[in-house]
Parts: sequence; C-alpha cells; structure tokens
Amino acid sequence: MSAFADPIDLGAPLRPADLRRAATPVPVLVGTPVRDRVERGRSFLRDVLSEQARPVYGATTGFGALVGFPGRADQADQCDNTLAHLGAGQGPDLPHEVGRAAILVRAWSLARGLSGVSAHVVDGLAAMFATTFVPAIPRYGSVGASGDLIPLAYAAQALRGRGQAYAGGCRMPAAEALRRSGLSPLVLDGRDALALVNGTSLTTAATALALDGVRSCHRAIRALTCLMADLLGCDPGFLDPRLLDAYGHPGAADVARDMRETLAGISPSGTRALQEPYSLRCSPQLLGAAEDALRYVDGVVAADLSGVSDNPLFFPGDDLVVHGGNFFGQPAAFAADVLAMVAAQLGNLAERQLDLLVDPARNGGLPPMLAAGPGRQHGMQGVQLATTAFVAELRHAAVPAGMQSLPTNLHNQDVVPFGTQAALRAHDMAGLLRLLCGSLAVGLRQAAHVGARRPTAPACRALLDGLAEVVPPVDPDRPLDDDVRRAADLVTGW
Repeated sequence: MSAFADPIDLGAPLRPADLRRAATPVPVLVGTPVRDRVERGRSFLRDVLSEQARPVYGATTGFGALVGFPGRADQADQCDNTLAHLGAGQGPDLPHEVGRAAILVRAWSLARGLSGVSAHVVDGLAAMFATTFVPAIPRYGSVGASGDLIPLAYAAQALRGRGQAYAGGCRMPAAEALRRSGLSPLVLDGRDALALVNGTSLTTAATALALDGVRSCHRAIRALTCLMADLLGCDPGFLDPRLLDAYGHPGAADVARDMRETLAGISPSGTRALQEPYSLRCSPQLLGAAEDALRYVDGVVAADLSGVSDNPLFFPGDDLVVHGGNFFGQPAAFAADVLAMVAAQLGNLAERQLDLLVDPARNGGLPPMLAAGPGRQHGMQGVQLATTAFVAELRHAAVPAGMQSLPTNLHNQDVVPFGTQAALRAHDMAGLLRLLCGSLAVGLRQAAHVGARRPTAPACRALLDGLAEVVPPVDPDRPLDDDVRRAADLVTGW
C-alpha cells in the first residue's frame, strides 16, 4: 500500500470509485464524528435493553420465522445464535473485489450510527482495508431479502477468525489469515452480528462494480464504433445533431455529440452505400438508450451507497426502535436487471460490428475473416467464433431475476427480490462484455493491417495507434486470447 494513498473516510459520502479502490489495500478512516454517533446509537441500545419490556429483534429474540421465540440470554451466545445457522452457502468464492467492496458498503452503513453496533466493530472493519485480508464468501445462498444474510455471515465469521479467508492472495483458515494480516478477531454480541449480516451490502457492491464495468465498455464501444466508421470510410451523417435532436432522447443526443467529437476531421471515402447497416447507422440510438438506462442505474447505486440497510434501526433522539424492511434489495435488483439487458445489447452490437468487419461483402473488399492470406491463414475466424459464444452467454444471463420471487422462511419472507443473483450475474456479464470489446478492437487493428485505410480523424488515428502498440498484426496466425485481453484493457480505459 502506498503511504500516499488517499484514505476513504467513513464520515464522507461513499462513491462508486471507493468500491473499486477497496479491492487493494487502502486506508479507511473512522473520524471522531463517526465514532461519536456510533457510540450514541450503542448507548441507546443499552438503555433500551435494560428496560426489558421493549423487544429488539435479534438482540432479545430468535431470527426470521422464529422471532416469536426468545433468543439466548448471553450476548456472546446470541452472536453464535445469529451466525451459525447461516453457514449454509455453497459454490465458488466470490471475486475478491466484490467481497471487499461489500464489507466497505457494510462499514459505511454501520458508521451512520443507526444500527446500534459497537464502535470497535466499525474500527475492525476499517482496519481490514489496510491489509490484503479477504473473507472467503460462497457465491450461492442469498435471496437479497433480509439482507445478504448467508454471504455476509461468512464475512462476519471470517473476521471473527472462523471459516476460511485469503491473505496475500492465498486461501487459508481465517484465523491464520487474520494473524498474517496483523488483525485481531472481531468480538461480537447479538446486535453486532445481526447488523453485520442484515443488509444488502453485497448486492449493492456487486451492482456498483457491474455498473462501473458496463460503463467502461459502453465508452469503449462508442470509440470503437467511431474507429470502424473511419476505417471503412463511412459518412458521419448518421450523427447529425439535427437528426438526433429530432429523435427526442437525451442519451442519444449526448452519445452522438461525443461520437462527433471523436470523428472530427473524418473524410468519407464516398464508396459506401447510401445507408450503412444498423450496427453503424443506428449506433447512436442504441448506445443512447443504453446511456439513459445507465443513468437510471447511477441513481439507484447512489441511493444505495448513501442509505442505511439494516433492521431494526435505532433513533436515540426520538427514543425509537423501528422495525421494518430497509434490508430489502429490490431497487438494486431492478437496476442490476437493467444492467444485464444493457450488457446483452451492447454485446450484440459489438458482435454484429465484428461480423460486418470480417465479411468481404460488407467491409469494403477487405479479405474474408481479415486473414492476411485466406486459406493459408484464418485471421479473426477463431475470435469471431468465441464472440458468438460470449453473446450466447450474455443472452442466457439476461433473464430478469428481480421479479422471480419465491417464498421462504415459513413465509416470513413471502416475497423476495433476488437482488444478489441479479447483481452478481450483472458483474459476470460486465466481464464478458469486456472481452467482446477486446475482440472487436483486435478485429479493427487487423483490418488496418490487411488493407483498411488509415483513419482520417485524429482521435481515431490515436486509438488505432494505441491498439497497434499492444496487438501485433495477425500474420501469420497465432492464439489471440492474450491479445483480446490486452486490447480490452486498453479500450475500456480509453
């Protein structure tokens, strides 16, 4: 960790960029105002519990459908009562960036002081981020309704030194990972334990990271579409501002404006048909609709990152303990489903553009499959096959999750949002979309090698030159998997 890394302050607004930064060691600050409000909430909880006549879910009761039964009298035992039965997750471990981002979101929510947690819990979560510690969290088990109960329980147990975790990228018993990271096991009571699991922090984190990934791909496809239009000598009339203003959708107008800037200085070849295929001609409308959808997701993620996800909440100033449903992840479920649809259609666009590029009937006479010696070489043939498979995966994954409710927990959870599934699936799809961006980028670089003209717009020339630095010509054939990943790195950061 750099000694000069800017810290993440739990007293400041939490930004999506902070979640990305949390993937690697970064200092997280718990300032005096944060500690004061957390301790005020904790003191209020103690007062409420001392009255004995006021029930507090999870502190004096059982959980879920068993809320009508008393919990364990000893608070350390009540912690175990909370977490032990949630050790039912299955499947591969979540990506490390998702696990650490989820804990950052949870820490920020608890730092608002409305959850009644101990101050040392917030301090312990913050301390984790200065290390390489990552809880081993199984992918499957959350319905995103009473929070991400099962995955967050694995995180809480790992921070207690139970279960498995990672340190320095190596998986090991959590107690050993804590020791190697210089961290002390968290000591929790029943309210602390429930507050750690009773929120949709994993769903929020995965949605935010997926949004970041899809947005970077959206920018990349926009730039690659411009490069393709320039390489083929297209007329940029399909981006005319009067045309897009008449369309009436702000996202399309904004995307077209950005594309006109990228294509500034283009000289049409005059050899193309009057109207380009839809994958070029309708690109501002498609990308613009995606932009409008992403702006909706921006709003949901911003609201989730600035809200408190827990149950119950404690309001000392009003002498209130309020039991409700702020752990219900429906907003992020809908947003992640929108991300999935956007990712699938952006993937369709990238795949169709690559198909156009390798087809001599539509690419202006470039060789089939952009092969330098067709028959003796195969150019982009393998990459195009892979992109077809990627798109099939995206389409399969784009089925909405946020409305496929199944009742569970003795009908205590009689409607659930499945936000965790939607968010993790959108995160996966962002990774596939990234590979489609890299595949199209390799194709455009190869088109320049086998006869496409030198781009006439300066911004397009710069993009092609950047690609040429990281992707050699495909001449002769070679495996292109690494090239696709390198190209994806370049264009998604362009």
